[in-house]
Amino acid sequence: MRSEELGETLLPKRLALPIFASDPLSSVAYATEEILLVLTVGGTAFLYLTPWVALGVVALMAVVVLSYRQVVHAYPGGGGSYEVVTRNLGAKAGLVVAASLMVDYVMTVAVSVASGVDNIISAFPGLGDYRVVMACGFVAILAAMNLRGVRESGKAFAAPTYLFIFGILLMVITGFVKMAFGHAPVASSAKYAIIPTDHNGTLAGVALIMLGLKAFASGCTALTGVEAISNGVPAFRAPKSKNAATTMSWMGITAVVMFIGITVLALVAKVHKTNDSCQLVGYPGDCHTASQPTVIAQLASSIFGGDHSPLFYFIQAATALVLILAANTAFNGFPLLGSILAQHRYLPRQFHTRGDRLAFSNGIIALAAVNILLLWFYKANVDNLIHLYILGVFTSFTLSQIGMVRHWNEVLRGESDPKVRAGAQRSRVINAFGACTTGLVFVIVMATKFLEGAWLAVLAAIVLFVMMRGIRKHYDSVSEELAVEDPRADSVRPSRVHGIVLVSKLHKPTLRALGYAEAFRPDLLEAVTVAVEKEDTEELKAQWEQYDLRVPLKVLDSPYREITKPVVAYVRSVRRNSPRDAVAVFIPEYVVGHWWEHFLHNQSALWLKSRLLFTPGVMVISVPWQLSSAPKGDHPARRGPGSVRRGEPLVEGTGRREPIAAPERS
Repeated sequence: MRSEELGETLLPKRLALPIFASDPLSSVAYATEEILLVLTVGGTAFLYLTPWVALGVVALMAVVVLSYRQVVHAYPGGGGSYEVVTRNLGAKAGLVVAASLMVDYVMTVAVSVASGVDNIISAFPGLGDYRVVMACGFVAILAAMNLRGVRESGKAFAAPTYLFIFGILLMVITGFVKMAFGHAPVASSAKYAIIPTDHNGTLAGVALIMLGLKAFASGCTALTGVEAISNGVPAFRAPKSKNAATTMSWMGITAVVMFIGITVLALVAKVHKTNDSCQLVGYPGDCHTASQPTVIAQLASSIFGGDHSPLFYFIQAATALVLILAANTAFNGFPLLGSILAQHRYLPRQFHTRGDRLAFSNGIIALAAVNILLLWFYKANVDNLIHLYILGVFTSFTLSQIGMVRHWNEVLRGESDPKVRAGAQRSRVINAFGACTTGLVFVIVMATKFLEGAWLAVLAAIVLFVMMRGIRKHYDSVSEELAVEDPRADSVRPSRVHGIVLVSKLHKPTLRALGYAEAFRPDLLEAVTVAVEKEDTEELKAQWEQYDLRVPLKVLDSPYREITKPVVAYVRSVRRNSPRDAVAVFIPEYVVGHWWEHFLHNQSALWLKSRLLFTPGVMVISVPWQLSSAPKGDHPARRGPGSVRRGEPLVEGTGRREPIAAPERS
C-alpha cells in the first residue's frame, strides 16, 4: 500500500471496537475466576465477599472509562497516557508510563493467549500436553494477521469478538430466565467441598481485609486494555475524538454487563475453582495433573445442558477465540506506542517505520518474539503469568489522571467563558477522583502481588526505563556531534586523495577495481598486496610487469601470514605521514548467487572493511564482480569478447587515460 493510502485504513466504530477493545471485553472471561481463586483460600467461607469485590471492580471500570473519555477529547493526536503525562508531568514521568504500558502490552498477549488455550483444553482435555506449542502458534498467527494491516486484522477479528459478546449475553440471559422459573443452574464443581488453606477459614480483621483487597486486585484484570482506545485515536475515522469516546462507552457498558452476569451466575451455580485441584474433595482423576474446567466452561455446561451440547461448544469456541484475539489489542497498542517513542528518540528509529501494508511491522515482530519466549518460559500457565499482569496498567492510569488534573488547571487559568470553565471543572473532578481511585488500587496491587511475582514486572519496567533513557542520550549525542557549526570549516576538502587498490592476484576483478579507481582520478594511486606466500607474490609481480600495468604495485611483508594487520598498518601510516590527505581503499569483491557461496568468498574483504572503517580519513569502496551464479545482469562475464567499457581494464592498448602519478617514494 502506498503512503497516500493511509486514509483508507482508518477504522469505523464497528471495526475499532473489536480491534481496540477485545482485551477488556474478553477479560470478563477470567476476571470472575481470578476473584474466586483468591477467596477459596478459606474453602467456601469467604465466597460471600465476591459480590462486594465485583461491585468494586465495576465502579472502578466506570471511573476509568469516564476518565479516559476526557483524555480522548483533550489529546486527539493519540499517545494516550504517555502523551498526557509527558506534556503535563514531564518527560521522565512520561517514560515511566511508557515503560509500564509496554510491559502491560506484553503481558496482555501472554495472559490472553494462555487463557484462550485453557478454554480450548477445558473442551478438549486431550490437548493439555500441547499447551505451549498451541500458545506460541497462536501468537505467530496473530503477528502474521497484524502484519497485513490494521483494517485487514480488524475485519478478520470483528466476527469472533461479536460472537463472543452474543454468546456470553445469551448465556447470561438464559441463566437468569432459568433462575426466574426456579431452575437455577448448578455447576459441575458445586458438589466438591474445598479444603481451606487458612486454618479452617478463621481469617478476621486485617487479614480478612487483605484477602478482600487481594481478590479485588485480581478482579481488576477486567480493566486491562481500557487505555488502548486513547492510544489509537488517530486510527479512527473523523470525527476521531467523538468516535473514539463513543467506542469507549460501548466497551465499558458491554464489559460491565457481561462481568456482572458471569459473577452472579457463578455464585448462583456454586462454581468452585481453586489454584490446586487437590483442594477439591472428590475431584476425579489425578488432582496433580488434571486441569479444572474454567468458570465459563462450567457455567455453559450447567446452563445449556451438559458439556456435550452444541451451545457449550459454541461458548467455549467463542471464548477461546476472543481470548486469543484479545491479544490483538496489544498488537495494535504496542506498535503505536513504539512508533511515538521512536519518534521521540526513546526507541530505535526502526519502530517508527511502517511496513509494506502500512503497519508498524517492527513493533509487531518484536512483541511476538518477546511473547513466544515468555510463554515458553512460563509454560503458558495463566496462574503464573497473571501475577505479572495489571501492575503497569494502573501505573499509567494513575499518572495519566494526575496529568489530566494539571491539564484542566491550565485550561481554567486561561479561560473566561463560563460554559467552558464549567465543563473543565467537571472534567477535573472526574479525573481527580479517577487519580485517587486508581492510585489506591495501584497500592493494593503492589501490596498483594509484589512478592507473588509482580516484582518481575516492576524490574522489567525499570530496565525498559533505563534502556530508553540510554537510547535517547545516544541519539542526542549523535545529533549534537553531527550538527553543522561552520559550513565552510565542516566541508573542507582534503589536500590530496591517495588511492589504494587491494590486490590478491591478477584477474578480472582486480583489473575492474584498478579501472574504477582510475576513474576517480585520485592524486596518487597504487596497488597493494600482502606477501603471504613468496611464490605467489613473485608470480604476481611478474604478471604485473608482463601486462605493463602502470599503477605501481607495493608489496607488504607479512612474516606471520596475516593480511588484515599489514594493510591496516600501512593505511594508517599513510594517514599519519599526510594527515590532510584522504585515503580511498578500493576492494574487489565477488557477488554470489547462493547463500552458501558467501562462506567461500569475501571473508578477508569483510574483515578488512570492518577494521578500515574505524580509521579516520579513510574511505572504503567495494568494487563488485558478479559471478555466473549471481542474479542475471549486465557484467563483463556476460559481455562478448572485445566489449570493453571506459575505465576497464588497465592494460596497455585499451585506450586508457593518461597514467596517474605514482606515489612519492620516501
